[in-house]
Amino acid sequence: MSRPYYETFREISSLGIHLAYYTTPGGYHPLHWHEELEILFPLNGDADVFLKGEKIHLPQQNLMVIDAGKVHSTTAREGVYIFVCIHISKRLMQKYLPDIELYQIRCVPADREGEKKEHYQELCHMLEDLTRLYVDGPVTFLMESEGIILQILSRLIRYFSTNQAPDAVSGGKLSMERLREVISYVEEHFREPVSLQDVTSLLGIGKEYFCRFFKKNMGMSFLQYVNEVRVTHIYQDLIHTDTPISELMEQTGFTSQKLFNRTFREIYGCTPSQVRKRSRMAD
Repeated sequence: MSRPYYETFREISSLGIHLAYYTTPGGYHPLHWHEELEILFPLNGDADVFLKGEKIHLPQQNLMVIDAGKVHSTTAREGVYIFVCIHISKRLMQKYLPDIELYQIRCVPADREGEKKEHYQELCHMLEDLTRLYVDGPVTFLMESEGIILQILSRLIRYFSTNQAPDAVSGGKLSMERLREVISYVEEHFREPVSLQDVTSLLGIGKEYFCRFFKKNMGMSFLQYVNEVRVTHIYQDLIHTDTPISELMEQTGFTSQKLFNRTFREIYGCTPSQVRKRSRMAD
C-alpha cells in the first residue's frame, strides 16, 4: 500500500519561521507538543483538536493557533488530510517584541462568529493568499511568505492575545515540562506495564496530586492516556503488518480484550478488523 507523504517544514527566514504544506494520514494523532507557536489551516476536510481537555472543531479553511508548549492531539476526518502548518519561534521573535513570551495567544474557529469576526476572517484570507503563493511559486516566494506570516503573527498578538504575569508564565512552563516528561516516558515504555507509581516517582510528586494535575491539563485520566497511546500504535501495526490482533494487544500491554475494543472504537469509530480489512482493500 502506498503511504501518504508529508512535505517537511521549509525555513522561511532566520527568524524562526517554518512553513509546511502537509499531506498526512487522517485519523487520530496522539498527544504531542511543539516548542514553537503553531498555526493550522486545513485545506480539505474537518478535524478536531483536543487542547487541555477541550475539544475544538476545526473546519476546512479555518485557522487555529496552538501556543508554544501546549500539549494537544488531533483527529482528522478525511482519509488523507491536507493542511497548511506554520511554526514560529517566540524566542527568536523577541527581536521585534522583547516580552513576547508573556503574550498567550488563543485563536479558534469560534472567533469567526464573535466580536473578533472581522479580524479572524482577515487572517483566513491571508492564509489563503499564502497558499496561492505556494502554488504559484514565484521567485519572491520566501520574501512574500515571510511578510504575510509576520503580518499574521502581529494581528494574532494585537487581537487574540492576553498578557500574562511572568510568574504565571513560569508556572505554566513547569506544568508543561512535567507533562512532557510523562508523555516521553509513556512513549518509551507503553509496551511494558506502566503504573502511577512509575510516573509519580519520575516526577517526585504524590499520586493524588498527579491524578488531579494530569486530568486538569490533559482532560483525561492517566490510564486512559496510556491506553490511547497503545491503541494508536496498534492502529499503525494493523495497517502495515499481518500480526494477529491478539498478539498486537499483548505486545502493547493490553490485558483486557474488552478494554482494548472499547478504547479502539472510541478513538477510531470502528473495530480493529475493519481497519485491517480496509487497508488490504487499498493495497
